[in-house]
Amino acid sequence: MEVTTNWYLVLAILMFSIGAVGLMVRRNPLVMFMSVELMLNSVNITFVSLGTALNDVGGQIAVFFVLVVAAVEVVVGLALIVAINRRHPDADADDLSVLRG
Repeated sequence: MEVTTNWYLVLAILMFSIGAVGLMVRRNPLVMFMSVELMLNSVNITFVSLGTALNDVGGQIAVFFVLVVAAVEVVVGLALIVAINRRHPDADADDLSVLRG
């Protein structure tokens, strides 16, 4: 059995769906953050698989930029989440008043 591009696209669809459901259902900021990262990784799988299937380097270049954005998101987002969780351990995404000074 040969693994084709369709297998990778189905995997990316499943990963993106799990991430989207996790983002919509859960209210814990850390779980929401992990769901967004899962969605970004599914997009990376799509870019690489289609770039390989079409013999185009553009997919790998797009993945590079998505990884740079994800790294910045990890640094800033995780710092904010940890800072909020230290002050208010039971805060969820609905408590936007926590972000006020």
